[in-house]
Amino acid sequence: MPNVKFHASRRTLTSHAGLSIIGQCIEIAGVDSIDGRFPTTLGMRNSDVLKSYLGLLCLGMSDYDAIENFRSDKPFKQLLTLQKVPSTATLRQRLEKLAANDLQARIAAWSTTLLSLAEVPITAEKGHVCLDIDTFVMDNSNSSKEGVSRTYQKVDGYTPIAAYLGNEGWCLGLELRPGKQHTMKESNAFLERVMPRARGLTEQPILLREDSGFDSKAHLALIEQHCQAFADDGRQLDYIVKWNPRDSAKADQDTWRAVAADYWEELRPGKRQALWVQSVSITVDQVEHVVKRVMRLVERTADRDGQLLLEPEYELEGWWTSLDEAPEAVIQRYKAHATHEQFHSEIKTDLDLERLPSGKFATNDLILHLAQLAYNILRLMGQLGMTGELSPVRHPAKRRRIRTVLQELVHRAALVIHRARQIILDFGQDIGRMAVLNTLRARLRYPRESPC
Repeated sequence: MPNVKFHASRRTLTSHAGLSIIGQCIEIAGVDSIDGRFPTTLGMRNSDVLKSYLGLLCLGMSDYDAIENFRSDKPFKQLLTLQKVPSTATLRQRLEKLAANDLQARIAAWSTTLLSLAEVPITAEKGHVCLDIDTFVMDNSNSSKEGVSRTYQKVDGYTPIAAYLGNEGWCLGLELRPGKQHTMKESNAFLERVMPRARGLTEQPILLREDSGFDSKAHLALIEQHCQAFADDGRQLDYIVKWNPRDSAKADQDTWRAVAADYWEELRPGKRQALWVQSVSITVDQVEHVVKRVMRLVERTADRDGQLLLEPEYELEGWWTSLDEAPEAVIQRYKAHATHEQFHSEIKTDLDLERLPSGKFATNDLILHLAQLAYNILRLMGQLGMTGELSPVRHPAKRRRIRTVLQELVHRAALVIHRARQIILDFGQDIGRMAVLNTLRARLRYPRESPC
């Protein structure tokens, strides 16, 4: 065993050198602008409270008590440009107070401002930038938090709704919902808030993708209205929404088999499918919309091992769409919608938000909006600093998981040196990470005004 000794010196060290980039992104987003609307009270700026909690989230922590470890951490205060670091009690009380002032829309605007001013890369897939909207479950079992109730996954918790843009997965909306709330409830209002953000970030054609929980006439009519508004501006918006076959449709198998009679094709012995396109008329508020629906009926008379079934099994699926493509192409485009499940996972695990810290619904909703900004900051660091030639050695990928960004760029040790009114981070022999962070800092340096 080596002879290890411990020694303390007067040098200032930090294990979170990536906070230098996080602080810069928070400045770009314009978080300091909140002090103009809510002046300093009791010696603590509201912007310091929000930036402190954003710093915690960007370090993968969400618990209020975690702030105590940074109250005497000088680099944490300096790199996030804080006047003071709040205590646990102050952080909790001030977030609850701010949540009562409906700051959610303002925080969402900060996130959009960051993505816009940083000119983030937004990658299209097959000619369309995908906008994926879906709900997911946050398990908060064995708690008495406000809004916790039975979810569709048979656990007690919340079912927030989120929207992600592009192959990179930029988060354009993240809002808390009670666990028992149906997917479709208030989703039209959510779409109305998200669509202008997507429209302002890219000029490319947009493809909206949603699962069967969003299958309603009113929602389809609203999407058709947005498609028309895009067309009036010389732009393109398409959509794919999974069809939800109600009980009556499932029961009427004879009718579906009769329609599919001319479209059967054998996939393997004992399995065949039929693909066709229908035009369906829906009327909402006395306005008629003709919507295309891609249908697929699968018949199985034997399993994959060749074992014959006693009776044929039928599987009926459908997709509402505005795409003028073959049914196979529409189905393949929808399959890629499942990628957003990874983004849900990163919010719940990498940002440590599976179990929300507050007992009050409004405060937890505010925290999720702050998590949207923290998520985009870390995603930005990953896309600009970990996918190019300067990236630390990793396997090739379109994007890096937030946990990887935390490990490679945020949790990096450095010696903090103060010289000539400058803060210098000395990385020792870790030249690779220093080059990445230095490139990020130069890439994000813009002259800017307060966005709000």
